[in-house]
Amino acid sequence: MKELLRSTDPVRLSRVVDLLASEGIPAFEMDQHMSVLEGSIGILPRRIMVADRDEFMARAILRDHRLDD
Repeated sequence: MKELLRSTDPVRLSRVVDLLASEGIPAFEMDQHMSVLEGSIGILPRRIMVADRDEFMARAILRDHRLDD
């Protein structure tokens, strides 16, 4: 698995996961339960992971939608 994106913005993360899913690329959000440790204040970034074989296409999709960093 490759890290595609790291962010503290839950709306952006949700948008990326939904966009990739609509293109047939499964994405996995890691660290979403870290809010229990941080007190739900949103300071720890969450990561979007994709399979190695999907990384190139996923990055191209994010770039096309201006969601890349």
